[in-house]
Amino acid sequence: MATAQTSPMKATGNRSSNSMSPSAEQLKPADDFVDYLKTYAREKPDVAALWCFGIGFVLGWKLIPW
Repeated sequence: MATAQTSPMKATGNRSSNSMSPSAEQLKPADDFVDYLKTYAREKPDVAALWCFGIGFVLGWKLIPW
């Protein structure tokens, strides 16, 4: 009987510890995205440079002052 009484208490404790409250961990998607891009650029600098060149080329082409 003693084990039957402790198991519901453990289940209750696990349920409350596994739940994530929004105030406990603040989500920062912009900072996470920037960190991801920095990591990607360190791992593959040639691909990152080509993406920057391509985006700059398209923006420069579309934003030509008339």
